[in-house]
Order: sequence, then C-alpha cells, then structure tokens
Amino acid sequence: MSELVTASEQAIAKGSTSFAAAARLLPRAVRDDTVMLYAWCRHADDVVDGQVSGAAPAEGHDAAAAVAALRAETLGALHGDGPMAPPFAALGTVARRHDFPDAWPLALIDGFTMDAEGRRYATLTDTLDYAYHVAGVVGVMMARVMGVRDEDVLDRACDLGLAFQMTNIARDVQDDAAIGRVYLPQDWLDAAGARVDAPGTPALNGVIARLVSEAEPYYASARGGLAGLPLQAAWSIAAALRVYRAIGRKILRAGPGFDGLRVSTSGVEKAALIAAAAADAAASRWRPPPPRPAKLWTRPRTP
Repeated sequence: MSELVTASEQAIAKGSTSFAAAARLLPRAVRDDTVMLYAWCRHADDVVDGQVSGAAPAEGHDAAAAVAALRAETLGALHGDGPMAPPFAALGTVARRHDFPDAWPLALIDGFTMDAEGRRYATLTDTLDYAYHVAGVVGVMMARVMGVRDEDVLDRACDLGLAFQMTNIARDVQDDAAIGRVYLPQDWLDAAGARVDAPGTPALNGVIARLVSEAEPYYASARGGLAGLPLQAAWSIAAALRVYRAIGRKILRAGPGFDGLRVSTSGVEKAALIAAAAADAAASRWRPPPPRPAKLWTRPRTP
C-alpha cells in the first residue's frame, strides 16, 4: 500500500499544485485514498491524450484505441486481482474500500472519450454534461472517499467539480483552442460574434466572463455541502474551493483586458486562501446550509 501511495503522490506533484496543497489538509488515511484516486484520474487523462509523464503526444497517437484500452484496464482494476500498473491497482483498492459503482470511473472515461472524438458543445447544458464527466463525477468519488453517502451532499460535491471545470475552461480557452478543443457553448460564441482563435478580444472575453459567472452558484452550492463532511475534510475542500474560485475572480477583474493567458494563484495567495478556508469549515459546523437550488444542473443518479 505504501508503494502505491508514494507512486500516486509523485504523480500528483507533477499534475496539480492546487490539489496537492488541499490534500495535505486531510487526515492521513483519507489523504492516501484521495491521492490514489486522483493519481488514476491523472493517468487516465494522460493516456487518452498520449501525454505520459507530461511528454508531448507520440506521433500517430490513436486516442480511440487508448480509450478502449483504458476502459478495459479500468474494469480489470475494479473486478480483478491480478498484477496491474500502479494507477489501476490504486483505483481498485480505493473503489473496493469505498464501494464505488462501476458507473463512476467509467463516466470519467466517457468524458475523455468526448475529447478523443472532438465533441463540440452547442449549449451550456452540453458543456455542463462534459464537466460532469471529467470533473463532477470526480467530486462525487472524492466525497465518497471522505465518507459521504448522503445524495444531497454528493450532489454538492458534483457541483464543486462542475465549478472547477467551468473555471478551468475559462482559464484555458487559448491552450485548448491550440489543440483543436472548444468547450465554450457555441450558442454563446455565436451570439457574441466571438472566436476562440482570437484571444484577448472583448467579444471572447465577454463569453469567458459569462462562464466564470455561471460557476458562481455551483461554488455556493458546494460550500453548502461542507456541513456533510468531517471537519478536517471540510477544511480541505473549502481550501480547494477558495483557490479555484480565486482564479475565476482574477479573470473577472481583468475584464475586457484579459489577455487569454493562463491564470494561477501564487504560493502566498494559496496560503491566505487556505487559512481563510479554516473559518469556512468551522462555520459549517453551526450554520445550516441553504437548500440546493433546483435550477442547477444535476448529476445522473446511479442505481
């Protein structure tokens, strides 16, 4: 087990400084399982994109074949006990320990399939469906690792994943466009007369800002889910929420002058946001959350 955790931690260090910082706040046992789950998610993403260890995709990379192989290995990890690569052994361990339905890991692979097929997103609902498959369901799995069984709290965990992904999409429009991917709703782009290959233009920046604003009620809903988590886990999730939301707020503050380049938070900013998140977690112990708004996109239920 320790070797799986170590290998997973090394993958996280390369993949997401924001996640790594938030994960350090978790109790050790929960952190180990969370890190192992995240490592499989990162590995799956890299395999589909052909970017093993951050390298550029190999020439002739067959994304469809990679997805098929990933699906087969994932099912083997969920139901088999033979030798397997560390990311799949990690997934199998976590999934069995926390009773994941197959539909959750497979939903993530379905999201990567959307990328492999070059799917486009006509409306915000389509974009949110994609966001569920690549991020919302990850939030659901992470919450289960933290001991959550309540469906409303799982919905709010999904909401956090949706908000994260909308923030990522808004931040990465230029990078995504460079590899032929467009996640912004096409009807928004058409209405604004915006093009993703014209970074820094007021029309495109207006669409980006609109998506950042759409993420706000999902962040608010996710904050309401803190009460359903153990205190230390609530602090970790509140920290991740604040760090990601801060990225979106930076984009909004830039306004029409946003240059389309990748936005991030500094180490000092992260430290301040993590400290503020402690108060969020503490407040969740006595402040009842408001009901989840019915208008929010809701994840599909798993039997």
